[in-house]
Amino acid sequence: MLSVVLSSTIGLILSVVVMMLGWILSKRALSDREKNSPFECGFDPIKSARLPFSLRFFLLAIIFLIFDVEIVLLFPVLVSMSMSFSLDMMICSFVFLLILIVGLFHEWNEGSLDWAQ
Repeated sequence: MLSVVLSSTIGLILSVVVMMLGWILSKRALSDREKNSPFECGFDPIKSARLPFSLRFFLLAIIFLIFDVEIVLLFPVLVSMSMSFSLDMMICSFVFLLILIVGLFHEWNEGSLDWAQ
């Protein structure tokens, strides 16, 4: 019975100490909110989030994500081709690259890759 009361008391005291420490540190962090806030894409995170968003930046970000996914999908193919050569895998990777190149040319002709018009 004594060990239960002792461990409960220690747990309660430790919880209160951690809560007070967090409260003291949060007061200090609120005063430096602008200094510690992230700065992304030229937007001010403290002001309203309803500001107009550049569609060109959005399209460029989507294209960047597509090419990142492309790299993630092509890397295992390259690693497995270095270990063992397979004609089926090579044909599939060429078809995949052909689809990506056709998509790139479509975006290029559409004008999505042009910054200034």
